[in-house]
Amino acid sequence: MKLSDFDFELPEQLIATRPAVPRSASRLLVATPDTLADKTVTDLGDYLRAGDVLVLNDTKVIPARLFGHRARDGNLSKMEVTLLSPTVDGAWRALVKPLRKVRDGEVITFAAGLEAEVISRADGQATMVFNREGQAFDDALAEAGQMPLPPYIAAKRAADAQDKTDYQTVFAKTTGAVAAPTASLHFDEALLAKLAAKGVEFAHVTLHVGAGTFLPVKVDDVKTHKMHAEWGNVSAEAAKIIATAKAEGRRVIPVGTTALRLIESAATGAGQIAPWQGETDIFIYPGFEFKVADGLMTNFHLPKSTLMMLISALMGQERVMEIYKHAIDTQYRFFSYGDSSLLLP
Repeated sequence: MKLSDFDFELPEQLIATRPAVPRSASRLLVATPDTLADKTVTDLGDYLRAGDVLVLNDTKVIPARLFGHRARDGNLSKMEVTLLSPTVDGAWRALVKPLRKVRDGEVITFAAGLEAEVISRADGQATMVFNREGQAFDDALAEAGQMPLPPYIAAKRAADAQDKTDYQTVFAKTTGAVAAPTASLHFDEALLAKLAAKGVEFAHVTLHVGAGTFLPVKVDDVKTHKMHAEWGNVSAEAAKIIATAKAEGRRVIPVGTTALRLIESAATGAGQIAPWQGETDIFIYPGFEFKVADGLMTNFHLPKSTLMMLISALMGQERVMEIYKHAIDTQYRFFSYGDSSLLLP
């Protein structure tokens, strides 16, 4: 299994830089092993049954990108900081540009009275402690920070105030992600109500999506790739909803690869799942045996990415290439703000 097996040519103009309005107006490509149907997300209920469980990732994206300055000997240097993840003792791991221009013990000053002291640097990252905690930190970050848009959007335009709404799901609750679970961005309150009225159930789980989701695969033999770890939680309530559905022969369909990776991490056997909390670095590629997921709603992914490998494990690599050829030929919009697909193996 080579990296080139998951490559394709994507026209630049198909990379979406803004989402559809309303959210549920995005296109939806419904794919089975034998059929393809061009729909919109508002049609999702036509392909779901009463009793199906949609697994939703309720992680909340923080405005993790900060611009500030470091003062030394009367001189100011501009600094860009992207928060990656909190540490157990309340500090933050972060990317700092330019890292070579800051020393341990120096303070970077941002807007809204927010300051961070650099306490260590290693492996191209810094660990820093902020001068605010709890709600005071959240409030200052909301004022000073920008949404950490994916590199392929940030290269085309700067983040703005609209992204603070657009790059957040309507059911976001648990703060900690630095990237959105993008398949969930297609849901609005009207669609959720419509699905609930049909008898679709929802299980809410949390996986804090990290910046590592955008890291490229650098090995030719994909089986040797090492995944980044992300913190997740499957509550007792969510595990019960999912386990009951599996026991009763009802389908469990995660919304997004993050939700899928999390419930497969929490699986204890075929059709079985238990409450779970911790870091997962599960890597799903062709040959993987799914224990819980019966399908997947997901956006269209980067060539040669681990997400292409995941959906190839679900649908088959040749079928995925057919699906993506159709999506490109019919001008679906790609990546985080793009259109979506419903994959039913």
